[in-house]
Amino acid sequence: MKLKVLALSGLLTVTAFAKAQQDKTYRAHTIAFYNVENLFDTENDPITYDDDRTPEGKDHWTEEIYQDKVSKMARVISEIGADVTNNAPALIGLAEIENRKTVEALANDPKLLAKDYGIAHFDSPDRRGIDVALMYQKALFKPTNISKHELLIYDNNDSSKRVYTRDQLLVSGLLDGDMIHVIVNHWPSRSGGEARSRKKRIAAAELNMKIIDSLQSNDPYAKIITMGDLNDDPTSPSVKKTMKASGKKEKVKDDMLYNPMEPMFKKGIGTLAYRDGWNLFDQIIISAPLLDKDFSSYRYYKAGIYNKNYLSNPKGRYKGYPYRSFANGGYTGGYSDHFPVYIYLIKEDQ
Repeated sequence: MKLKVLALSGLLTVTAFAKAQQDKTYRAHTIAFYNVENLFDTENDPITYDDDRTPEGKDHWTEEIYQDKVSKMARVISEIGADVTNNAPALIGLAEIENRKTVEALANDPKLLAKDYGIAHFDSPDRRGIDVALMYQKALFKPTNISKHELLIYDNNDSSKRVYTRDQLLVSGLLDGDMIHVIVNHWPSRSGGEARSRKKRIAAAELNMKIIDSLQSNDPYAKIITMGDLNDDPTSPSVKKTMKASGKKEKVKDDMLYNPMEPMFKKGIGTLAYRDGWNLFDQIIISAPLLDKDFSSYRYYKAGIYNKNYLSNPKGRYKGYPYRSFANGGYTGGYSDHFPVYIYLIKEDQ
């Protein structure tokens, strides 16, 4: 079915070109994910390694810089998907936030305050003190259960030494009355090399699948969205082999997963750049029921990468790369070293 979409006060007018042409109106929401690149407050937390991100630390992370960073992140969030839905994301997962206070600062920024975002967040055991979180518009989404799931991984050289990293956040709730399950991830980095660190991300993928399997065991038709900075591409073993996420809709059946980011990655499109190459670590992967053609409840419409010009480095060697907020030992006035990603969910307006 070919779709032509026009934005109308938060609704979509979709023209279906089939045997009989007819206009239908759909309710639409944006679901997004954004790695906000080390959104730290200025206070020194004595139990985490955040000393650099303080006014006295080597990054000279002042209140003025912090407030500017918050304002810029809020601007981006306010605009993701707005050209289609006339609204900020109904749900947005975040990575690299220091604590609940930093998420509250985002939610209370003048650009987002009217959206009345609620927050789902737990402190993770990550040594750097960074966490994941979910922001949700209270008028659109009602959480029914929020839980964290610990990732237990160990040092390559010492199997008794635990590597402390981010928990995985599961939020289940009602989106306009439809039950939706969202998992927010920030998988272990490629520090030490991709191959050497691979098993840590495979372990993260296994934990993700354990959560998904549990949801599907309770409800075979569960609508599940798993999102995050996976530190792996859509074709990496953790995603393709462990999660068995397919980039082809027609191959996704029953309890399988669809990854709309895979076709983008194969076209050379990414969310972050490193050593003159693009990666697509930021992904949103969905369960098969979201691909159903019965639009009486919310279904997947399409996906994208929010890479507007102002989010790209304007000049120099890294022109066109994500305009990161911190480089060469100082604050750049940029945004993040990752582009956000998003999907649209739509259902026929009754």
